[in-house]
Amino acid sequence: MSDLPFGFGPQDPDDRGRKPGDQGDANPFDFNQLGAMLSQLGAMFSNANSSSGPVNYDLAKQIALQQLAGKPGTALGFGPDQGTAVADAVHLAEMWLDPVTALPAGVRTTQSWSAREWVERTLPTWQRLCDPVARRVSGAWVDAMPAEAKEAAGPLLSMLGQMGGMAFGSQLGGALAQLGSEVLTSTEVGLPLGPEGTAALLPANIEKFTEGLERPASEVLVFLAAREAAHQRLFSHVPWLRQRLLDLVEEFAQGIAVDTSALEQLAGQVDPSNPASIEEAMKSGMLEPQTTPEQKAALTRLETLLALVEGWVDVVVNEAVGERLPGAEALRETLRRRRASGGPAEQTFATLVGLELRPRRHRSAAALWKLLGDQHGIEQRESVWEHPDLVPSAEDLDDPMEFAERFGTTRKALEDPMAELERTLRDKSDDGAPDAGPSDEDGPSGGDAK
Repeated sequence: MSDLPFGFGPQDPDDRGRKPGDQGDANPFDFNQLGAMLSQLGAMFSNANSSSGPVNYDLAKQIALQQLAGKPGTALGFGPDQGTAVADAVHLAEMWLDPVTALPAGVRTTQSWSAREWVERTLPTWQRLCDPVARRVSGAWVDAMPAEAKEAAGPLLSMLGQMGGMAFGSQLGGALAQLGSEVLTSTEVGLPLGPEGTAALLPANIEKFTEGLERPASEVLVFLAAREAAHQRLFSHVPWLRQRLLDLVEEFAQGIAVDTSALEQLAGQVDPSNPASIEEAMKSGMLEPQTTPEQKAALTRLETLLALVEGWVDVVVNEAVGERLPGAEALRETLRRRRASGGPAEQTFATLVGLELRPRRHRSAAALWKLLGDQHGIEQRESVWEHPDLVPSAEDLDDPMEFAERFGTTRKALEDPMAELERTLRDKSDDGAPDAGPSDEDGPSGGDAK
């Protein structure tokens, strides 16, 4: 679980770790800043009724686009031909991927996005991801209120709901602006955020990412295009995968619960006449939703499935470009470290949805897919995606060799069930058969051998 549940994270990720006494906090009063803040506050209230639901997405989009408009470089890229460069990179990557995977190409259209376009095109999917968590967090507090309190609150509950939607929307907008200025492709977080069949890269962000790598920009672009194209093959030709990932986020949200005893304890600790006691209680974490066994189970399933997606992409892309791009291995490790260090994608996802993805399972999943391909071939490896019941579990990631052996046995049984039945009966006979009875020469017991 994230220490910053959805709707309660810091507004500016750059301020994490800054102490109240730092020199940077002693800014003089700025009337222009006050005016901008009041204008934004007015816009928030004017939009309060324009979006229903647990999150005000109209406000989120407005804030994200406003923040991105003020960031330098968000409109830059590879120049006027960046769209052509992206399309060519994806086309080349698809040709390299064809021999190393049995899944056909899943890209129907290739696009070059700016950060602002990324926000607009991915917002519908973020809505599906955030709604269950935000709705459950808001509803849990209402459910925890005594009946008398609900009756007394009356219309105030609706107002509180609108304020909560605005608060969630404000945080979502800031987080999307931060992520939109750094994400490299539409699938970097491991989820299908963009429209189905659309391969999208963000040249401006890739250009910033390339700085300091000592690799040509074109090489980095092709490598990232291969990862995007591999993701699209998986999401396009494994029909249950996209919905299953979203369902697991919703399962996680359903497990959110509020400790009602914490409300009673909080009421006993807070002194209304002492603001310091209120602030101390808010920082204590007593008001944060409690982690439940249902959440832990859903989180494990989600982490495992995301690790399997990323591990498969890692293996397939490495086999496709490993010998063609001189810096492929270095780029592969750079992206692994970017994920393992809790890069912008992981941090934002944790803040928005309340989930922290553990990239350590990524390497285990990659080892499992590599082993399956080496032992059973490409087509058999891809057949694991045919049904969700066939994909490896968290326990399988702990022992890829055992899963590979079990997978081979299962596949043999499916290909020749009669031979497998005979083998099973023969093994049982060898292991636990009773002592042999009299031979035919002796004749049946109690009679003649006639």
